[in-house]
Amino acid sequence: MLQIHVNEHPLLDAAGVVIELPGPQGEESPSWLQEMISRDFPCEPMTEELRKAVRSLLRHGGYRPAGRGKPSSEWLQKAAAEGKLTSIFPLVDLGNSASRISGLPLSVVDLDRVEGDLSIGLGESGQKYVFNASGQEIDIAGLICLGDSLGPCANAVKDSQRTKTDPQTRRCLIQIWGTLEAPEVTRGLLKQVSEAGERLGGRLEGVEFLPQ
Repeated sequence: MLQIHVNEHPLLDAAGVVIELPGPQGEESPSWLQEMISRDFPCEPMTEELRKAVRSLLRHGGYRPAGRGKPSSEWLQKAAAEGKLTSIFPLVDLGNSASRISGLPLSVVDLDRVEGDLSIGLGESGQKYVFNASGQEIDIAGLICLGDSLGPCANAVKDSQRTKTDPQTRRCLIQIWGTLEAPEVTRGLLKQVSEAGERLGGRLEGVEFLPQ
């Protein structure tokens, strides 16, 4: 079981699962997964209560979750509704479809690109990381993040380019950024990504969150 140490946070309801595929994920998702990110796939709009709860989770440390810095789940629902959510890789599509349907943000992390132990805590003043292949950076000061021995690598807004999956990825962590204001949504999302991971042929491993 993967262990992640968590600094105390009054709103975080962390959950996660490790998915290990029998081989590299490749570039193309199966048709059933591509369908789940399409505009026509049934998806209830995020409730205003959940939107506020997720933003409160991110706002706790001083981060401002708005504009380009809003939770990824909000962007995914909007992009899917406009037919702009395109297929990337199987594990990414799995995460994007589940986040879009649930309304909760999550991160998809290639565990073979992680260095040392994982932990969750707030980004420090002045901290940034590159989040895409173009070299764009996100300021993560006050934002709750997953990190390894090299520093923060994922959060509920944008994941680090350093630990994103590629076609060769076989083992990843799906990190769910749940809120204690909606624990039932967290559990439902964990169940959904676990079932989808098994449908991809993956072997599941649990994640234990321990106090720091």
